[in-house]
Amino acid sequence: MDENVNPVYINQLRRRESDLIIRAVGEPDTPGKGTLDPEILIWCEVHNFVLLTNNRKSMPVHLADHIAQGCHIPGIFIFNPDMGIGETLDELIVIAGGSFDGEYQDQIIHLPIP
Repeated sequence: MDENVNPVYINQLRRRESDLIIRAVGEPDTPGKGTLDPEILIWCEVHNFVLLTNNRKSMPVHLADHIAQGCHIPGIFIFNPDMGIGETLDELIVIAGGSFDGEYQDQIIHLPIP
């Protein structure tokens, strides 16, 4: 999760789905706070993590640049500000449990998924 995501999402996902491996920017072994988005995309690619973010404006540009450089990312999910915390958590849990490897590669997915 990027550094601008409310920590309640991180904490509640870890509590509700302890089998999920969740990393947040600024935690040990992750990019530090203030890391530029292109570097975060590289980290996600290298470590095979989907990125969860609120960044609706510049992330599509960063993803296009990332792909143009011959790179890939497992996927990017963008939070919906109109969804409540519980609804978003439920959606993320369903996605995590019902997705196959590579399903969201090089895509930006806006929550909720239809």
